[in-house]
Amino acid sequence: MRWIRGSIGGNELHETIIQQVLEIEKQAQATHDAAVSQAEQLPVQAQKEAQNLVEKARAEAQAEARQLAADAQAQDECARILSKADQDSARLEALAMNHFDRAVSYVLDRVIGKESII
Repeated sequence: MRWIRGSIGGNELHETIIQQVLEIEKQAQATHDAAVSQAEQLPVQAQKEAQNLVEKARAEAQAEARQLAADAQAQDECARILSKADQDSARLEALAMNHFDRAVSYVLDRVIGKESII
């Protein structure tokens, strides 16, 4: 500091250094404030992202549930149709067997010469 005092304009140099130190401190404070602000925003941003993920997962689960319900309904409908077809087939088979029995009886009656009314 001796060279500052001994030189012309030493006060000006001293003031310049003080101004530079104050400017550096001001910049450091601004950087600190920005970091604090950003740190305060991180939980809010994380919560928003988590909420978005939850909503996306919920939407996907609902879509999958709707698809599973539609598939189950289609399977139930297929089972109902097959059951009805089996019932109709059994009824038609029984009816055909009845007609077959009557036809055989008719043919046998005709062969032995007996008149029969169908």
